[in-house]
Amino acid sequence: MDDPATEEAMGDASRAAQLAALGDEVRDLTQSPLYAFRQAHKYQPVIGEGPADASIMLIGEAPGEYEAKSGRPFVGASGRVLDELLASIGQQRSQVYITNVVKDRPPENRDPSPEEIALYAPFLVRQIEIIRPKVIATLGRFAMEFVLNLLQITPENAMISKLHGQVLHGKAAYGAVAVVPLYHPAVALYSTPRKATLLEDIQALKPFVDQ
Repeated sequence: MDDPATEEAMGDASRAAQLAALGDEVRDLTQSPLYAFRQAHKYQPVIGEGPADASIMLIGEAPGEYEAKSGRPFVGASGRVLDELLASIGQQRSQVYITNVVKDRPPENRDPSPEEIALYAPFLVRQIEIIRPKVIATLGRFAMEFVLNLLQITPENAMISKLHGQVLHGKAAYGAVAVVPLYHPAVALYSTPRKATLLEDIQALKPFVDQ
């Protein structure tokens, strides 16, 4: 008789291997308009980090300078805010999967171009399909708009000022998935009320925390 625990472990190993292979593809993405900028500044692509079977997936827009230097998502001041937000729902960074729509830093932290989004988006789609999260928390307006479009979620008012903290429902290739739009953690650095809003909004993720 097959051992369910063994099968689960093999499944997790397969997911981790798929994510590792995906990371290698991004590192070798020489056709990216951001590749030369990465090489010139000795930056790293920011693939994502966290368990390959995470229930909660956090998605931002694109890495900044600190992220590109370290190869890790959401470090520095905004990362500390994110860690605090996660702690408020009893989670540590190591328990969730964190990534971005675009995996390389755009110059001067500008918005990614449509060409860059089109090039990197398939990697995010694959990450979602490999990890199969129960819920995706989008960090900021850009990530929210991308994920809502990807999962064909069409609320009547798609402004983040109206949708933040709400649990929306979409469908990925593997089945149903919830989406919770959140403001970007960086807003908490400049606005105390926005930090309070973030702390309140992230509580919507609590029902998706694995016990």
